[in-house]
Amino acid sequence: MADGDAQQDMGFMDHLEELRRRLFFALLGILTAAIVLFIAKDWVFNRLIFAPRNPDFITFRAWCALGHLTGAGDRLCVTEIHYELINTTMLGNFSAHILVSAIGGFILAFPLTFGQIWRFVKPGLHGNEAKAVRGVTWAASFLFFLGVCFGYFVIAPLSLQFLGHYEIGDVQARIALMSYLKTVASITLAAGLIFQVPVVIHFLAKMGLVTPAGLKTFRKHTLVVTLIVAAIITPPDITSQVLVSLPVLGLYEIGILQARRIQRRQQADESTSAPSA
Repeated sequence: MADGDAQQDMGFMDHLEELRRRLFFALLGILTAAIVLFIAKDWVFNRLIFAPRNPDFITFRAWCALGHLTGAGDRLCVTEIHYELINTTMLGNFSAHILVSAIGGFILAFPLTFGQIWRFVKPGLHGNEAKAVRGVTWAASFLFFLGVCFGYFVIAPLSLQFLGHYEIGDVQARIALMSYLKTVASITLAAGLIFQVPVVIHFLAKMGLVTPAGLKTFRKHTLVVTLIVAAIITPPDITSQVLVSLPVLGLYEIGILQARRIQRRQQADESTSAPSA
């Protein structure tokens, strides 16, 4: 009995050591990417972080072109940015530099991070399960970067333009640098994580925790939750909420298709393995 307990303890410690090793490589990748971004400070801040404050930003130019195309004239054009960024603490600029480097490092190293976690989880899957989720790292990474781009080019400019120009009386908009950075970072990172919906549904379907019928049942609830979240993270207008909601709902529908495909494959496997009468 004692030998069995010792083997179980050894197995648990082995798993713990493997997890520690995987996390070390993931953190090493994040740290390396963060150092690169830290060194490229001017390019990161001037060309990426502060770009949505420039009226010549690609998103603003696209809105302006859309306005002219739809007959709205210059009403969708952004010609100037009224709010200014300020720093009120001694460590403010340095803290902002560290924050941007850390979050940017995580974004750049996401494929490595996800891959390390996946390599830790994969040995616990059966052969068929492992084959069914082959290429999941590439799929998750593609969706993550797609979400990051969507958050950065669509949601963030909308939110910054609305929040930065929201007026109360004669109060001038002077935005703290850290507040600006946290808004951009939270929106961008959240969008990347939200775009993992198909991957999450895929795993849950493989585990038998969700079914296509169940996902369809909760489709209306998903719509309501999505609209609420969109109303929170975007300016309170229909256009912004639709821009945020449509991709999320589209990803949910892709998840339903994934769950349906998995269910059909499982039913086909059961029919093949069932003994003939």
